[in-house]
Amino acid sequence: MGGFFGVASKKDCVLELFYGVDYHSHLGTRRGGMATYGEDGFNRAIHNIENSPFRTKFDRDVGEMKGYLGIGCISDFEPQPLLISSRLGSFAITFVGKVNNSDELLKQLYENTHSHFQEMTNGQINVTELVAALICEKDSILEGIKYVQDIVDGSMTMLVMTREGIYAARDRYGRTPLVIGKKEDAYCVSFESHAYINLGYADYRELGPSEVAFITPDGVTTLREPRDEMRICSFLWVYYGYPTSSYEGVNVEEMRYKCGSMLAKRDGDSVHPDVVAGVPDSGIAHAIGYANESGIPYARPFIKYTPTWPRSFMPTSQSQRNLIARMKLIPVQALIENKKLLLIDDSIVRGTQLRETTEFLYNSGAKEVHVRPACPPLLYGCKYLNFSRSKSEMELITRQMIRKREGDECTQEVLDEYANPCSGRYAQLIEDIRKQQNFTTLRFHRLDDLLESIGIEPCKVCTYCFNGKE
Repeated sequence: MGGFFGVASKKDCVLELFYGVDYHSHLGTRRGGMATYGEDGFNRAIHNIENSPFRTKFDRDVGEMKGYLGIGCISDFEPQPLLISSRLGSFAITFVGKVNNSDELLKQLYENTHSHFQEMTNGQINVTELVAALICEKDSILEGIKYVQDIVDGSMTMLVMTREGIYAARDRYGRTPLVIGKKEDAYCVSFESHAYINLGYADYRELGPSEVAFITPDGVTTLREPRDEMRICSFLWVYYGYPTSSYEGVNVEEMRYKCGSMLAKRDGDSVHPDVVAGVPDSGIAHAIGYANESGIPYARPFIKYTPTWPRSFMPTSQSQRNLIARMKLIPVQALIENKKLLLIDDSIVRGTQLRETTEFLYNSGAKEVHVRPACPPLLYGCKYLNFSRSKSEMELITRQMIRKREGDECTQEVLDEYANPCSGRYAQLIEDIRKQQNFTTLRFHRLDDLLESIGIEPCKVCTYCFNGKE
């Protein structure tokens, strides 16, 4: 995924930029970057953060960089932010999103402008550089940003920092959030709304879909009005969002309590576990909501060892990620042995990690393991936010189970049935997953319940990964 933070201040902003970016570390694990502008011009630093947290890698840069304007990011893919010298002047740029038509856009630039790009070691180009080149196709930064928003297939939320201020542009369909904070003599712009609270900023306003704002230490100017149509990612609340953040006025932690509560209501009196537990960390709030609604005690039968182990999706190798996931979770024997456990995780993607978690619970003496994912079955790979490293939809456990029943040829009509929680095919899918994973029982959160848990208009929420609807 990725996240970013920007500051426009009448004072030196480097320390605030550093902490604001660091508060986005849960959104990515590969690279971090900061760019500033001040009396000495532009400055930039980018580091690999795969094996060390952002703070340790940028500690020296904080002492050396200066500026009253700054943008920075946590990235799971391209090195960012980039410094660009162009006919529109110098600027720094960073973005969050996914460009599905990058090959087409690159070909267009080669043919029309004879552009060239630095090639990375994997033979690809930095998509951030491609976006910068597209901006420079137009006669101004603003027109270039509008152009990129309109032609990118996927999603594109970006910050562009010039000598005068910071352009903040939210994705055309608002798939990712963008919020502005304010305090005396400074404004900030952030993916996560919690990132600026401890820096003394108060909520100023959230940008709407497709909106472009220009931010200086003196104020915020709207350069492109927001549009009404929105498709904000539902998975932000389920998994990616930090518990203290809010999107479209809906707090992540509170939403997860509601989600767990609705899972408990669906279960009713059908199961009788001794304790409810959440898979750390994103499953915990869902489990608390379930426990509060059902009256079944909440417990922590395994503990995540966080002092040294990085997050499980960091390595490029799936086997490495599985090993790290296993090493992080330490069972509490006294809370597992002879117990019936109801376990809530944010989702089931491939199923490998949760199956291994279930196995060590059984090996530690658990009598039953009931599983309740906090979202519907994932049937489609995300087209918009790179939230999964799956190279193919066939890596999803749901699609593997469907292929076993339907073969390699599966029509959209059949997939629609598998997405419908009232259909026979859906029931078959859930039972196939339950058997394969060795769960005692399995019930996914229904899509209509998920949307109710979020609480904004369903037409404004993206549910593509669950039902394939654009």
